[in-house]
Amino acid sequence: MTIHARALLFDNDGTLVSSLASVDRCWTRWAGEYGITAEEFGRIELHGRPAVEIAADLLPADVVPEALARIETLEVEDVPNGGVHLLPGTKDFLDSLPADRWAVVTSATRRLAEARLDAVGILPKTLIAADDITRGKPDPEPYLLAARQLGVDPAHCVVFEDAPAGLQAGRAAGMTTVAFTTTHQAHELDADLVVRDLSALSALVTDAGIEVSVRG
Repeated sequence: MTIHARALLFDNDGTLVSSLASVDRCWTRWAGEYGITAEEFGRIELHGRPAVEIAADLLPADVVPEALARIETLEVEDVPNGGVHLLPGTKDFLDSLPADRWAVVTSATRRLAEARLDAVGILPKTLIAADDITRGKPDPEPYLLAARQLGVDPAHCVVFEDAPAGLQAGRAAGMTTVAFTTTHQAHELDADLVVRDLSALSALVTDAGIEVSVRG
């Protein structure tokens, strides 16, 4: 299978890098600090959603700003503790792309996203973070903004995601979707293509755009 595109849009956590251990450590500590029970915490979908929405689901509105600042600090400070590492295939795949033909589109804040990306040597020319949008995934706004900044029609963009919320955002934006089974099982992922991670794919840059293919 080959997918033709003009631009490639990547979620970060669970797609380019893994920070699951850090997320578990920091959010568990955060929940304890704010008196959130394990049962309450277990009912909330964490992955692929902006922290502001998670906090708003768990805490009174007047506490949310302070709680957001706290979780961001915990996660940023955890990055040097081995809190993030590249997923298979990420470096080779990104190195094969022109800098102006791809973007990172994350639900993390810009401060946290840049800390994690810098730790693994990824320096995207275009980064869309939680600070840049008013509605996070599964709303299409983050991916539509990335396409606009790259100057590419959404119909000619491919979204790479590991979370159902991100895939829903990509579909709503009218983009082709590729799912990775890094944090969810294949049957949980509604996408045009489902593979294990970027190591399963190759990219060929042509005058017409980018051809993404499944490795034989």
